[in-house]
Amino acid sequence: MTTDCILVLDEGTTSTRAIVYKTDGTVLHVAQAELTQHYPAPGWVEHDAAEIWTRTLACAREVIAKAGGPHCIAALGITNQRETVVAWDRATGEPITPAIVWQDRRTAPLCAQLRDAGHEEALQALTGLVIDPYFSGSKMRWILDNVPEARALGDRLAFGTVESWLVWKLTGGLHVSDATNASRTQLLALDGDDWDEGLLDLFGVPRAALPAIVDTHGAIGTCDPAVLGAAIPITGLAGDQQAATIGQHCLSFGQTKATFGTGAFVLTNMGSHLPRSSHRLLGTVLCQHAGERTYALEGSIFVAGSLIKWLRDELGVIRTADESEVLARSVTTNGGVLFIPALAGLGAPHWKPDATGVLAGLTQGSSRAHIVRAAMESLAHQCHDLQSAFAADGAPWKTLRIDGGMSANDWIAQDLADILALRVERPADTETTALGAAMLAGVGAGLHQSLEDAMSMGGACHDFDPAMDEATRAGRIDLWREGLQRHLG
Repeated sequence: MTTDCILVLDEGTTSTRAIVYKTDGTVLHVAQAELTQHYPAPGWVEHDAAEIWTRTLACAREVIAKAGGPHCIAALGITNQRETVVAWDRATGEPITPAIVWQDRRTAPLCAQLRDAGHEEALQALTGLVIDPYFSGSKMRWILDNVPEARALGDRLAFGTVESWLVWKLTGGLHVSDATNASRTQLLALDGDDWDEGLLDLFGVPRAALPAIVDTHGAIGTCDPAVLGAAIPITGLAGDQQAATIGQHCLSFGQTKATFGTGAFVLTNMGSHLPRSSHRLLGTVLCQHAGERTYALEGSIFVAGSLIKWLRDELGVIRTADESEVLARSVTTNGGVLFIPALAGLGAPHWKPDATGVLAGLTQGSSRAHIVRAAMESLAHQCHDLQSAFAADGAPWKTLRIDGGMSANDWIAQDLADILALRVERPADTETTALGAAMLAGVGAGLHQSLEDAMSMGGACHDFDPAMDEATRAGRIDLWREGLQRHLG
């Protein structure tokens, strides 16, 4: 019986999973549970932090039992939906309010005030982030202003992103956050070792409520034996997009990946160079070991997989997610239909949190197939907008490595290659977020000597090369750009 397995907790936006890996990357066992989405007001998105914990714990216990028991687990890694904020009482260990999810837009007025006061340029220079409700700092401020118990708790109040919450519960009270998640709060300078006092003052967040900032891999903590049955070492932590970048083996300067999940996120490895963008891209920490940081430049698209879900559940033009590919292939063009999927605002490089979706160009000849095709085409066009911004910031893409649920759609993968005019590479196992967390945990536990050594955990790729003629490509891009200008300004 193997005794060097790695347990990964992959806590996403719509579900939580536990996966047991062998050190060669073989997946031994998987358990998954859905997370309930709560939409209490327009633009609000919440999770029940207690549900996140109980369902994650149940999945972990299930796969540990299948692996042969906790003594078979040599290391534990966690990867998580980023920017989501949990607030809890240190004394009881229980949340005091629903978790505010990364997609939530309730803090748009506060963000507008900060922009109007002229803070954005300095904030982006310091943190790598634009002012937007997406990030955690404004969410923490909202809780302090709107949840009376938060201020009443005083020093008992604890804030954390989801990995911080899970580590607290697993260990029985260790309050930490890894550098990748901390870099998404807008409370940490990109080159800072600790929370920035000026940023804490600007957002009005008390330092006492925040976790200690730790490496992404190494000896981070130890599970309480009462929780998982043994004192399993926690040796890897990373936000989901950073973990996917590691899992895609983008370990060298300039290597780029795109993850297509609920949203879509493109990261380019910038090595030890502090990422600075003049085109509204984000600078972020990719990983940190022994205090040494690797950085990334990032572009975020807010609506990707959630668009297919919306087409199915709200618009009713498809019955299953798989039908989207069938319909897209059933017509040769979009028929002049334009779909701008700003269902949760527009992310990089536009950053229009108040933008709404647009469906235009409809005629009597338009069918649901044209609508679905136009919706799916919008993903490649948003990525093309990002490609232009990355190139202008000195980080041109040579190839694009893709992963996440939507990347399994061959039509989307080929459309990306065609519109971006470069090779798109898709690994056989598209769940590279969890793989990246396993790599980090394996290195942190000494099961691998380095992240480069841990690349042995990866597998083969399927390549998609551009095949669209230039006139068709240019026509598509022109329609998209004209539509953005006409409808969104």
